[in-house]
Amino acid sequence: MSFATIFTRAGVGLSAPEVCIETHLSSGLPNLSIVGLPEAAVRESKDRVRSAILQSGYHFPSGRITINLAPADLPKEGGRFDLAIALGILAASNQIPTTALHDIEFYGELALSGHLRPVRGMLTAALAATKADKIILLPEGNVMEATLNTQTKVIPCDHLLTVCAYLNQSRSIPFAISSISPEPWYSPLDMADINGQEQAKRALEIAAAGGHSLLFYGPPGTGKTMLASRLPGILPPLTQQEAIEVLSVYTLSKTIATDHLKNVWQVRPFRAPHHTASAPALIGGGSSPQPGEVSLAHHGVLFLDELPEFERKTIEVLREPLESGSVTISRARNHVQFPARFQLVSAMNPCPCGYFGTKELTCSCSAEQIQRYRQKISGPLLDRIDMHVEVRLLKREQLLAPQSHHAETSAMIRQRVEKARQVQLHRSEKANFLLTPKELEQVCPLDAPTRAFLEKAMEKLNLSARAYHRILRVSRTIADLENATQIAAHHCAEALQYRTLDRGYTPKVK
Repeated sequence: MSFATIFTRAGVGLSAPEVCIETHLSSGLPNLSIVGLPEAAVRESKDRVRSAILQSGYHFPSGRITINLAPADLPKEGGRFDLAIALGILAASNQIPTTALHDIEFYGELALSGHLRPVRGMLTAALAATKADKIILLPEGNVMEATLNTQTKVIPCDHLLTVCAYLNQSRSIPFAISSISPEPWYSPLDMADINGQEQAKRALEIAAAGGHSLLFYGPPGTGKTMLASRLPGILPPLTQQEAIEVLSVYTLSKTIATDHLKNVWQVRPFRAPHHTASAPALIGGGSSPQPGEVSLAHHGVLFLDELPEFERKTIEVLREPLESGSVTISRARNHVQFPARFQLVSAMNPCPCGYFGTKELTCSCSAEQIQRYRQKISGPLLDRIDMHVEVRLLKREQLLAPQSHHAETSAMIRQRVEKARQVQLHRSEKANFLLTPKELEQVCPLDAPTRAFLEKAMEKLNLSARAYHRILRVSRTIADLENATQIAAHHCAEALQYRTLDRGYTPKVK
């Protein structure tokens, strides 16, 4: 037999399209050619494969070898195809049987000695293989990642000889078992550590319960960052499906090592990029598109501290993913979509010096400086942020007061948040921030007095239709926290007080 077919998968964003590796041996001068749009790392595999086959004691064919990576129009990159190419050559030269090759997908980078090295993106490949009812064979270094999906049948191997022995049925290898603990993780940062700021804590609870975006503004040193960092600790734990989606993004990026995946299982992401970050760093990009901060914060929190210090064109890229929950990156040869269902939390000062509107300290900024500072954040972006909360300076006695043993902990708040979230999932199968305008009409019925109150507020404050829908979503969450089936006027009134900056609100001097 001079022809063999091996199956594997490429990595294109969070998808893993099947790749069929066809190997043909023919007479002629010794030559190995790889076709099918291979990148540099794939073209270089010929030398790794040759050495691995020889070092494993097998014969490397001396004729002409043609390897086709189908489909031909799909770019192939990385070392994940090394093992499949080597097995294709061995099968085409009748050195290993081909009976089991059609039911297994093969992955792994080959060392010159024949040992298998782990590769990236195995979780997405495992998910796709499970849907196709295939077994996957991969390096032992990828077992933890691939077995995150417990339905995937994974065969771990450490050397080309081990793989060949398994295919020759001279060695039995049991399927790998996941070693990940299903226990949820909770943040060590506790809300009880924060003195005062009851309104901000209340806003965090509402934001956690409904998944709403949030902006803290106020003088420096009032605890805005401290408050934001405690949001993951009161969020509901990730479901298994959400955890798999989060880790699928992580495995594509270079921000976390494969052997550290166990440490972040079911951990709500909390990403806090510096204000010097570029637009591609936030949204993702590169010649081979990689996920950005908005995707790394999927099902978690994206915290932008000192929001006006970001370049305006940088933070404007958040407008689309805040609405759609995904990011599409287009390149000449790639078109990749990454998930970006994150919860935006940001913080800013009221002016460049930070003390405008405070009684305790004097602002040194001119009116033009304050206006220019605030104009760095566009109206459309502010319109997409559900809640704007002022965080004021604490009085000295509040700041220095010893922490009370009766202060609410993150665990206590999280219980209310989880209960409200369960109400939402039972009613709409989604959190409130995901409700569409049509769904809002069904789950947010308003009585006549409440509707009249909202209409008057919309007219007086000149709020947009988007702001109206966001007020309804926040009102629904407030009602859920109170276990109320009907939205009342006081729910809407509380939601309205969190909509200030988008209408040019200026804090009054106390």
